[in-house]
Amino acid sequence: MENDGDDGRDDWDDGGADWNDEGSEQFEWSLEDVPLSGDAEATLERIEWLGELLDEAVPVPGTDYRVGLDPILGILPVGGDAVAALISLYIVGEAARMGVSKSKLALMISLVAVDAVVGSIPVLGTVFDAVWKANKWNVGLLKRELGV
Repeated sequence: MENDGDDGRDDWDDGGADWNDEGSEQFEWSLEDVPLSGDAEATLERIEWLGELLDEAVPVPGTDYRVGLDPILGILPVGGDAVAALISLYIVGEAARMGVSKSKLALMISLVAVDAVVGSIPVLGTVFDAVWKANKWNVGLLKRELGV
């Protein structure tokens, strides 16, 4: 990774291969790809990135299925699902800031609430989190509401 010095980040590159070099389209882990400006396009890109991270960042070996950090955080007792829910609410907050209707916001909050409540059940909740893609759905709701 090259750094021209004007973005405030330190140079780092371990010189090794990426975590998955199979050639298929994979989730990008690079923080350089996270848009940090406040405009609507950058906000949409940022929440799409976050939705992917929470719901589909990691491929399940031997399958075409992907899980995200949400079920992985859910493995942590008590606080894991709470942290995942708070991160998920960031997407809802950005949707509210972008002018999504109250009915869509209520639906988005409901999706996150179901994810948090059912996801907090030991063992079953982790499996549920791997299937219930509330963040991807919320990003889709936002995009449809905005006509994107």
